[in-house]
Amino acid sequence: MEADLVERAGVPFRAIPAAGVHGVGLRALPGNLWKLIQGVLAAGRVLREFRPDVLLMTGGYVAAPMAVAAWRIPTVLYVPDIEPGMALKFLARFADHIALTAEPSREFFPQRKAMTVTGYPTRPELDEWDRRGGQRRFAFKADVPVLLVAGGSKGARSLNRAVLAHLPELLKLCQVVHVSGQLDWEEVDRAAQALPEELTFRYRAFPYLHDMGAALASADLAVMRAGASTLGELPKFGLPAVLVPYPYAWRYQKVNAAFLEAQGAAVMVRDEELGAQLLEKVSGLLQDPSRLDAMRAAMRSLAQPGAAERIAALVLAQAKGEDAKAGGPA
Repeated sequence: MEADLVERAGVPFRAIPAAGVHGVGLRALPGNLWKLIQGVLAAGRVLREFRPDVLLMTGGYVAAPMAVAAWRIPTVLYVPDIEPGMALKFLARFADHIALTAEPSREFFPQRKAMTVTGYPTRPELDEWDRRGGQRRFAFKADVPVLLVAGGSKGARSLNRAVLAHLPELLKLCQVVHVSGQLDWEEVDRAAQALPEELTFRYRAFPYLHDMGAALASADLAVMRAGASTLGELPKFGLPAVLVPYPYAWRYQKVNAAFLEAQGAAVMVRDEELGAQLLEKVSGLLQDPSRLDAMRAAMRSLAQPGAAERIAALVLAQAKGEDAKAGGPA
């Protein structure tokens, strides 16, 4: 997926061998370790050819071979989630400066490390959308609340099933933008076709939505997973959320959701409880404007515009051999 996205942006792409070792069975472990060794050798060849002044890493086991091969080259590590995974903790050993999405991430790294809270960088195209433009994009009425349901680029079956189970009741409360992912699209499309005519104009379903900025800008409430992007995109639009952490992603999404909930910006629901609680949570929030306004203000207070520029400044400082100052946001 990364190769396709980078190449579509017109940026040269080189891949190196890599494999995970955490949680891998004993049978697969030797092969994965050998892949990592191959990755270090391949990374060394890339480094000799490209001769970089600085490295920017964002985690994942694919970065481990490059970190080892480039141990003498200045490195900036960006931590998207609140709690770093094992790969990020390993990469931190090689980093000269660590950029953090939020303040609580500091506790996961040695305090001797230079760290800066930069915020989460959001895509420039999100800046093109405001509430009125988003409503026009979906032909929605301005006086009816909007619910956004999205499970990430691949969708989320439990979110999709919970929404479809309560779809008529939800549509009596609000207008819905539902980004289902490809996996469940046929089921979602059938449910859309079966809606009573008086409710169809309130429901907009997509297998994938390229202009997510329109959905984020038009919505009054979101039901989403709690991946790292929620730490940047929801605050940017001041969008309150019901967050449903993916139950098989270690603790990362749960920690992200708990952080936003502790700030009063979101509520968290366990994946296995979503079917029973979705309608109650959504209706309770949409029918309580004062609480929704408070959540909106709390979410917006977490926004950090210019995160990408701050990360870029750290990268350039390392490339120039300057010691970037550790501390809070620039």
